[in-house]
Amino acid sequence: MQPFPFSAIVGQDEMKQALTLTAIDPSIGGVLVFGDRGTGKSTAVRSLAALLPPIEAVAGCPYNCAFAAPDPACPHCGAHPKKTAQTRPAPVVDLPLGATEDRVVGALDLERALTRGEKAFEPGLLARAHRGYLYIDEVNLLEDHLVDLLLDVAASGENVVEREGLSLRHPAKFVIVGSGNPEEGELRPQLLDRFGLSVEVASPRDIRERVEVIRRRDAYERDPAPFLKKWRTADTRHRKKIMAARERLGAVAVSDAILEKTAELCIALGADGLRGELTLMRAARALAAFDGADAVTGAHLRSVAPSALRHRLRRDPLDEAGSTTRVQRIIDEVLPA
Repeated sequence: MQPFPFSAIVGQDEMKQALTLTAIDPSIGGVLVFGDRGTGKSTAVRSLAALLPPIEAVAGCPYNCAFAAPDPACPHCGAHPKKTAQTRPAPVVDLPLGATEDRVVGALDLERALTRGEKAFEPGLLARAHRGYLYIDEVNLLEDHLVDLLLDVAASGENVVEREGLSLRHPAKFVIVGSGNPEEGELRPQLLDRFGLSVEVASPRDIRERVEVIRRRDAYERDPAPFLKKWRTADTRHRKKIMAARERLGAVAVSDAILEKTAELCIALGADGLRGELTLMRAARALAAFDGADAVTGAHLRSVAPSALRHRLRRDPLDEAGSTTRVQRIIDEVLPA
């Protein structure tokens, strides 16, 4: 059955915006979604990936290399000069909590080693996720060394394997989407900072909104074909806006005044390093491209600042307000509406 339509998701506007922005500009970084269970976190990821256009890859390549420009580091494409094109859906790979490092990064193909005596590499989850999304449910429960590994690969865009007599590297450019319940544990601050955007989701409190969620989900599960047809136009419109934004992204101007406000926001919030400024600038530029604007405005900064900065706050034992409240307070001071 096809995934639930992205446009049919009720509410959760900040989460949908964050996922959309990473589809426009993957260099923004991953998305961290923390909140209650059953709030549509995994549904939104799969819905967005299904909404995106398929990728054109090299046929037979386990790393999803682009047919138009195969990665020179790809072990498969380097060994097969004659290539044909193959269309594939945008990858969405689930990383289960119990996954071993071998399964994530890849390892020696034991079957070929034992039956043929050949030393061959068996690609892991990172290879499958190239040019797509790697989804980690309960990311706060994932072992720290795996999270470090994933974030390093996501930042470099390349997976380097040096083990069991193997030495190779392959492309691994993907967007990490991690979700979890904060009541079950928190991520370390240095790992939080490596995610581009952070979103807080909660169960809707409005009766009408909750009823609409139930109504749409029930209609989708009982008879998906007409439900999918009903929302196809809205999803197609959203896809076209994403594709147009990708084309427009490089031409969107970011003025010195906007950069100064970006830095002022991060200084006021006490964010360490410059990753906050870079993420905020990239997210605002992607939103401007999505809106069809020629330049980033203060309104674009205001819209993306909470998700770009809330997880970069230093802890303040004298301030009992939540991170979202503290960020919004600083935004209102630096960027008054």
